[in-house]
Amino acid sequence: MNDIAQSRRKVFRAGEVIFHEGERGQEAYVVEYGRVEVFKTVKDHVIPLGTIIQGGIFGEMALIDDQPRMASARATDETACVVIGKERLAEQLEKAPKGVRVIVGALLGNIRLMGAELAEAQVILGSDDPR
Repeated sequence: MNDIAQSRRKVFRAGEVIFHEGERGQEAYVVEYGRVEVFKTVKDHVIPLGTIIQGGIFGEMALIDDQPRMASARATDETACVVIGKERLAEQLEKAPKGVRVIVGALLGNIRLMGAELAEAQVILGSDDPR
């Protein structure tokens, strides 16, 4: 079966939350059009981590390392995404050499730690982002 037959498409309204921090991930997304904000919430403060635009992928970390989502994602404009299921991504990763999988796992651990530290530092430094 080809990749297109294994993919689906979802359209999100502006302001719609795609997934919440702490949830188990079953899907990753590739932005077809629109814009997605990735953010963490620390002590009732919303801390933006990045913006995903056309061609960008998000939500993949939880699929690769089977950990809860480290951040939330929200469409800032109407956004269409190609959905990549957990099984499909796992099949592709199994084809990679073991050394590559180990490196990817280590990188994801570092990214999760840095994201948490960055969000905490912004709260401590008094970031008052009104979002």
